[in-house]
Amino acid sequence: MTKQDVSFARGLLTGEMSGSIYIGRFRPARSGTIPVTDKATGEVLFTGGVASPEDVTDACRIAKQAQVQWAQKPSIERGDVLRKFAQLCEVHADEIGQWIIRETGSIPPKAPFEIMTSAREAIEIAGTTGQPVGYILASAHARKSYARRVPLGVVGVITPWNSPFILAARVVLPALAMGNAVVLKPDLQTPVCGGYLMAKLFELAGVPEGVFTVVPGGGDVGAALVENPDVDMISFTGSTATGRKVGEVAGRDLKKVALELGGNNAAIVFEDADIDGTVSATAFGSFFHQGQICFTVGRHIVHESIAEAYATKLAEKARNLHVGDPFTQHVHLGPMINEKQAERAQRLLDDSVAAGANVLAGGGREGLNFKPTVLADVTTDMSVYADEIFGPIAPIVTFKTEDEAVALANGVSYGLATSIFTRNQAKAMRIAERVRTGIVHINDQTVLHEVFGPIGGMGASGNGARSGGPSVMDEYSQWQWITVNEDIPPYPF
Repeated sequence: MTKQDVSFARGLLTGEMSGSIYIGRFRPARSGTIPVTDKATGEVLFTGGVASPEDVTDACRIAKQAQVQWAQKPSIERGDVLRKFAQLCEVHADEIGQWIIRETGSIPPKAPFEIMTSAREAIEIAGTTGQPVGYILASAHARKSYARRVPLGVVGVITPWNSPFILAARVVLPALAMGNAVVLKPDLQTPVCGGYLMAKLFELAGVPEGVFTVVPGGGDVGAALVENPDVDMISFTGSTATGRKVGEVAGRDLKKVALELGGNNAAIVFEDADIDGTVSATAFGSFFHQGQICFTVGRHIVHESIAEAYATKLAEKARNLHVGDPFTQHVHLGPMINEKQAERAQRLLDDSVAAGANVLAGGGREGLNFKPTVLADVTTDMSVYADEIFGPIAPIVTFKTEDEAVALANGVSYGLATSIFTRNQAKAMRIAERVRTGIVHINDQTVLHEVFGPIGGMGASGNGARSGGPSVMDEYSQWQWITVNEDIPPYPF
């Protein structure tokens, strides 16, 4: 495929979005503009708007006003809006997908996954709007007693650049379904697929003016959103360091906070595992989207009896993966998002090699094109093992016993996901009960995202917040207890 073979679909994106924020309509951003680039070529694709803290104040005020009527709508009407959103995702999948590829540097198959998972998320969450929202409770007295879910109010959502469409959708959709208004702050590196297109989709789907707003911006805008008194909940997806700050500030104002943070996920490979199948799975887990996913396999913990064979096959797999421009070439990996991320991954790699790690494949980069890298002879004190890499690097460590494998898996502060590879299902379940992660996958890699399961981490990977599955209604609502007496009961004074 060459550049001339590609037509860049347009339809949702219009000129009015240039340099804008979205508060009921697209309007100029107070802090100016920023170029939106193709991450593989540097080509400027669009002009994004940079919101100011004053823009955040406007968005939150308008969202608070609009939320009241939105919450009063019959819940099934809100569900119908989400179903319309799902239909529109399918109609505009080509356009949204091309923006995901070019703005984030992802390979083409990742785009429909983000879009159609978001559509499925909308359909499943829409189904909850027809379900009971409370209980009739028992009471020891002659009164009626009820408990019901009610909206929180305004939910502030801060999303990263790596999977901007799905990471916004999985928060915004349940928040809207429960009757909340949403103020979304997408990353400035991906404001189109992470914000503008979503604003247009919700507008077409019938979300009333002011209920959903978009304020692209940097750290000052995120801080203004977290601190704004009209915001009742903050959902943040991003680094652990920033998440700690978000939680600290929001906590002072007693706001509900949902934090999905970093990960340094382990794949534990036992001696009886299917090596070929495991290597295929873990290579995908380490190298998909250049390793720039919090669910990435960051540590390969392999039984010493098969470690050499495993490392050889993983290195061979890595050497056969192609890196390049995913919009114009057939490649397995696209570019890293920016020079800062690429340089950081290279630094972690170089530090570990200097400490004794052995490069079996890869080990370098050309600009933002980082070769998939496999490291052997890794020790737990190396930075490439202890830190979240967020790059296409696969460190291998070995273990002898089941207890040692568990200790290695639990030996970092993160607790997002673990993979366990073995033919012994009893052993796998035994290990699953001992690892301290919010997600465990047996005989599969860690980069899994389904709308039916509760996704979230433990430890430095988050505060127990969950998206997806049976917990999602509680996540974006709060419980209210109501009692009703026919007559005022007597009291002793």
